[in-house]
Amino acid sequence: MTDELARWAGERAPALLARAEAEAVAVLRDALVAAALPRTRTEPSAPPSAADPAPQRGDALWTYGVVRAGAPSPAQLEGIEGAGAVELVVAGELAALVSRVPLADFGEEPLRRNLNHMPWLERVARAHEAVLERALQTMTIVPLRLCTIYESEASVRAMLAAERESFGEILALLDGRQEWGVKLLLDPARVAAEARARSPETETLEAQLAQSSEGGAYMLRRRLERHVSEVSESLAAEVARQVHARVQDWAVDAVTLPAQNRELSGHEGEMILNGAYLVEADRVDGLRGLVDELETHHRALGARIELTGPWPPYNFVPSRGAGALA
Repeated sequence: MTDELARWAGERAPALLARAEAEAVAVLRDALVAAALPRTRTEPSAPPSAADPAPQRGDALWTYGVVRAGAPSPAQLEGIEGAGAVELVVAGELAALVSRVPLADFGEEPLRRNLNHMPWLERVARAHEAVLERALQTMTIVPLRLCTIYESEASVRAMLAAERESFGEILALLDGRQEWGVKLLLDPARVAAEARARSPETETLEAQLAQSSEGGAYMLRRRLERHVSEVSESLAAEVARQVHARVQDWAVDAVTLPAQNRELSGHEGEMILNGAYLVEADRVDGLRGLVDELETHHRALGARIELTGPWPPYNFVPSRGAGALA
């Protein structure tokens, strides 16, 4: 996996895949296969012979998200894989953003093969996200998972009609709001130094260590290391709690996510908070100011707080929502 893909997986895959953990390429691939294939709405066909596999003909509809029927048409917005322009499929009060994809590449078996090819997967995921990010600039959208595919416009309309109430509730929740990510990273060495300075027991153990024999020194040193480690963990957890509480108070809703894998994201330091926050759009400037204030306040611990967004709001689409979202 290239360095570029590692950075992308660390920063982008969680949003695209409902923030599923991207601990390794295999896990990412398997999660996509499991999530995508049951949602692929294509007509069943007889299995081709092993000697002469016949490619599927025709198109399906790759579905990016759901918007209100009155949303502006996505002018000159290209879909994935050069599949043509993104279109609106309307059903009553709702519409889906879709583009046409060939079944030869996106039918069940070709899709299963393609999901095992990381350059293909990266390219498609980037294009899917690009459509969502462009759409978010002009409309409220309920993002759908990567590889949500329907066989026809009629199938898309049937889905919208069946889930009309759920989608309406989600759109109302997301109106005028944006998802932002906050990652808090600390310098482990500076946290340990601060832990030593704050703990009276550390001074006592260090004094005993200085006066102990060689045999006793080993046990005292181990005890001191465990104590500093425990105080450091407690200190880091308290800082994470404080930062999350302050940002949560600023937001409409918030969720905490697993810390990202350092090898994938390329971050430095120890990530002790990875949060997603649903924020009123007119309060984003204030959120930036709050993040700067919190970073300054915890500077002694080498704190770095990364604010990213706005993201497609996967983390705030209720799990009880439309079947295509589950």
